[in-house]
Amino acid sequence: MLKPLTKEQTDRILSIAAEEFADKGFAGTAIGSIAKKAEVSVGVIYKYYSGKEDLFNACVRKSLESMEEVLDMTGNDGGSLMDMIGNLISRVQKFAREYPEYIRLYHQITVSGSPAGKTQTAELIESSTARIYEDFIKRASETGEIRNDIDPAAFAFLIDDLLMMLHFSYACDYYKDRFRIYFGEDADNKDEAVREQMLKFIGAALGAENR
Repeated sequence: MLKPLTKEQTDRILSIAAEEFADKGFAGTAIGSIAKKAEVSVGVIYKYYSGKEDLFNACVRKSLESMEEVLDMTGNDGGSLMDMIGNLISRVQKFAREYPEYIRLYHQITVSGSPAGKTQTAELIESSTARIYEDFIKRASETGEIRNDIDPAAFAFLIDDLLMMLHFSYACDYYKDRFRIYFGEDADNKDEAVREQMLKFIGAALGAENR
C-alpha cells in the first residue's frame, strides 16, 4: 500500500511537472520523466492524478492558488490605490523569483494553449484577477483618487498586461534578456527602480499624480 504524499512531496511533484510542461509543452511532457525527477514511482503519480491532463490542471490550480494569495494580501493592505499597486508590483517580483516554473507554464499556455483549450483556460486564470483589479480602480475613481473619465475594465486589462510582462521578465529567458536591454545587465538587482518607474507610469495614466 502506497503511503500518502506529504505536502512537500506534492509541492515538489507539481513544481517539477510545471517545469516540464513549461519547457516541453503538454504533448512533449512524459509522466515518467516527472516521476523520475520527483523521485517517486509513476504509480504514485497515477494514484493522485488520473492522467497527464489532470496533472497539468493541478499545476494550473496550484499557480492560481498562489497568485490569489498575493491578490488577497494586497486587497487587505488598505491604503490608496497606488499604495496597493506598489505592493502588488513588489509581490509580483517576489512571486516570479520564487515560482519561475509557474510563470513559464503560464507563458506556455499563452503561446500554445492547454488541453482544456485556450478560451476555457484564459477564463479560469484571468476572471478573478480581472474582477479584483476592476473593483480597485472603480472605487478609486468614485472617491476621486484617480481621474473619473476612465473605463475600469479597460484599465484593469492594461495594468494586468503590464504585470504579466513583469512576471515574464523575471522568469522567461527571452523576456529576461529583453529586460536587461532596457535596465542593464544588473536588471535583476533593480527591483525598487522597476517598481518606482512602473508606479510613475501607471499613476500618470490614472491621473493619480494630480490628486
